[in-house]
Amino acid sequence: MNDPSPIRKPSRIQQRNRKLILDAALEVFSNHGYRGATLDLIAARAGLSKPNILYYFEGKEDIHVTLLNQLMDSWLAPLREIDPMGDPMEEVLAYVHRKLEMSRDLPRESRLFANEVLQGAPRMAPHLETVLKPLVDDTADLIEGWIAAGKLAAVDPRHLLFSIWATTQHYADFDAQVRVLMDEADVQEGARAHLDMMFRRLLVP
Repeated sequence: MNDPSPIRKPSRIQQRNRKLILDAALEVFSNHGYRGATLDLIAARAGLSKPNILYYFEGKEDIHVTLLNQLMDSWLAPLREIDPMGDPMEEVLAYVHRKLEMSRDLPRESRLFANEVLQGAPRMAPHLETVLKPLVDDTADLIEGWIAAGKLAAVDPRHLLFSIWATTQHYADFDAQVRVLMDEADVQEGARAHLDMMFRRLLVP
């Protein structure tokens, strides 16, 4: 019996085109939301024809889900990097700093995530339930352990995480407003100092 044919790896052109499509789609989805995005807009942004888009993806939803899957991996990485053996205060603040850096470096991804959740997470719900929730549960247990040991002030761990997400992702999701209202050349530097002080004061036992 012959062995099944090996799976062929995508060519460089195929890899390049997929990357072009996903990058264009990220721009379109983050600016127009899922409902406002169209394959025509994505094709125009990518510089490819609509049939070429459909050669690589089944349709708009397939592209959107692919982007969300990639996003979740990078979005959850800082939460997974919290070290249970590290200094509790510094570990939480390092997480705040990393999330703030992501708002600077990945603003389109932040808006993509926000738009999906605002719509009720119709395409991301399985990830929220099976990937995000267990990770948040584990992180909440870790923080509760630090609180019980007297290393952090008594706060609700989940509300703490919500506050971190809200304050850091604001700088990506409301970037246009921030740039109008702030005169600082480096908004990130001021934001980092402010959030560091705020959360440190909140969490000192």
